[in-house]
Amino acid sequence: MKQTLAADEFLDESRHGVLIDVRSPGEYRAGHIPGAESLPLFSDAERAEVGTIYTRVGRNEAVERGLEIVGPKMAGFVRTARTLATGKTLYVYCWRGGMRSGSMAWLLRTAGMSAVVLEGGYRAYRRSFAGLLASKPWRMIVVGGFTGCGKSDVLRAMAERGEQVLDLEALANHKGSVFGALGQQEQPTTEEFINRIHHVFRSLDPSRTVWVEGESQTIGHVTVPVKLFRMMQAAPLVLFSLDRAARLRRLVAEYGGFPADELAGAFGKIAKRLGDGYPRALQCLRAGRIEEAATVAMNYYDKCYTRSIGRENRSFTEFFMPEDDPARAAELLIERFADGVRPSPDAARLGRDERKTINRG
Repeated sequence: MKQTLAADEFLDESRHGVLIDVRSPGEYRAGHIPGAESLPLFSDAERAEVGTIYTRVGRNEAVERGLEIVGPKMAGFVRTARTLATGKTLYVYCWRGGMRSGSMAWLLRTAGMSAVVLEGGYRAYRRSFAGLLASKPWRMIVVGGFTGCGKSDVLRAMAERGEQVLDLEALANHKGSVFGALGQQEQPTTEEFINRIHHVFRSLDPSRTVWVEGESQTIGHVTVPVKLFRMMQAAPLVLFSLDRAARLRRLVAEYGGFPADELAGAFGKIAKRLGDGYPRALQCLRAGRIEEAATVAMNYYDKCYTRSIGRENRSFTEFFMPEDDPARAAELLIERFADGVRPSPDAARLGRDERKTINRG
């Protein structure tokens, strides 16, 4: 068995073993390879101390101080690693694939375990994502549309039917709008968000379609990587639309159960852009008229989306559902676009009609 592997091979083989991240807890929290267990060689403070000695005094002195810190911990590392391994190979990485991962791998091998180091470390893993995106002929279809259409539910229904789906909102713990954090877990860092996307792509077949919901480049406080976002912009767009009344019912069902003060706080983030719609929304919330408040939000986001489509001058194919039925919508999308997407010849006209509808609303 090789003791050091390049990123692609390391990631493939580590699926059958146990991933070990020996960086500091702070480095691990900022972002790590999904599924990796944290077994830090140094605490955050210890790492800072050794780094300072390296910079101000020299490498030899830093190594000696590192050995002083690690020495008393070695037996504990072995016990923890043996518990994690359960007879499997341990795949170890640090930031650059240097002393920390090399030292831990040596210790684990000395204790009778199998250990493999990631060549180039976590930095090489991060760089490998760009190579993965660039090296495969990815086939992507973007499902866009106005707020309240249930696009995320449709994509989940497609995944249940065996389709390849990249659910960016689920990976970001955010639904995209100013209301998107309500009811969600804390968002990851952008670094960790990109790692999650990378992990999904490693499981995808580039010869098959990958379905993804149309998103802004920023989702909450995380950012979609530039290369992926450009792929999404270049991909065929299916403009999914749902009966307006059904959209409003969905929005009320999805957000109406949250406390009024939380909803008011979300409206406050777009207060200037809402104009006199903002005080009207607050008044509706205080009076318990959630449907009216939701209408204010829906009208605002409809106008935003229509302007966005107009600015991009992007062709699209319309897909309309008269009823809110994500499972049926998923079936029809798969059936209709199995051979790819061809933009509707009347795409531009549809955009104008949507503007008329919005203005009437």
